[in-house]
Amino acid sequence: MASTHSPAHLPGSSAGTQLLDHPWPPAHLGEYGGADDEAAPQPAETNRHRMPRQTRGTAPLLGVTAVAATLGATGFASATPAAAPAVEAPDEAPVALSADPGLALAARIQQQADSQRTAAEETARLQAAKEAEAKRAVQQQEAKRAAEAAEKAKLAAINLPVRDYRLSAHYGQSASYWAHLHTGLDFAADTGTPVYAVGQGTITSAGWAGSYGYRIVETLPDGTEIWYCHLSSIIKGSGKVVPGQQLGKVGATGNVTGPHLHLEVRPNGGAPVDPESWFEQRGITP
Repeated sequence: MASTHSPAHLPGSSAGTQLLDHPWPPAHLGEYGGADDEAAPQPAETNRHRMPRQTRGTAPLLGVTAVAATLGATGFASATPAAAPAVEAPDEAPVALSADPGLALAARIQQQADSQRTAAEETARLQAAKEAEAKRAVQQQEAKRAAEAAEKAKLAAINLPVRDYRLSAHYGQSASYWAHLHTGLDFAADTGTPVYAVGQGTITSAGWAGSYGYRIVETLPDGTEIWYCHLSSIIKGSGKVVPGQQLGKVGATGNVTGPHLHLEVRPNGGAPVDPESWFEQRGITP
């Protein structure tokens, strides 16, 4: 009569069924699953799923233990945030240039060139400003000298004493009504005609002078005296005068035969000289 129970697994059953039912040999069996250590080893498929035995002593660490030991030795075993490397912000300048000697040298050369160009430009600017200042100083000095020369020329200018006249007597002439030779130059003009200073000077005398009538004596800077005689009136009787300034008016005072200006030129206040020659030496023809 056949039994209804499933047949027991025999040693000759498939390796897969045996491995699932008996993953490890019982504690009382030997190293190879038998009753003792001399039993034959299991089939090859069974050995494929078993870990090989490791030799104790000199074998290197494996797995998590080895990795942990390596990290501990290099100082990176800790995983705290403080040990994490810093990450540059996107807008920060990279520092990789310093790692390239060629780029660093080029940057230094460019910086030196920029510094030298800036220094050269500043030197040129200062030099240009200095030259402009020197030029302005020269121009100002020249303008000052020109103004002084113009003023000096103006003051040294010689004018004729009367503007509307005719010459009625010359220096050195003789006449019955003169006791001596004529000592001046006569400018005949109507009474009241303005009489002007012939140059810059100072009035040193003004008033009645006998046969000269009313007279004004002007002394020029070089000491020359100019006598204005026979005036009908005196307008400037003292002080400094400039060329062309009115001093008085033509008249017929003193020893005269008609209205005129008798003009004498006396260098250093001495004897009279020919007024025509004196004027001509200064570029003026009476």
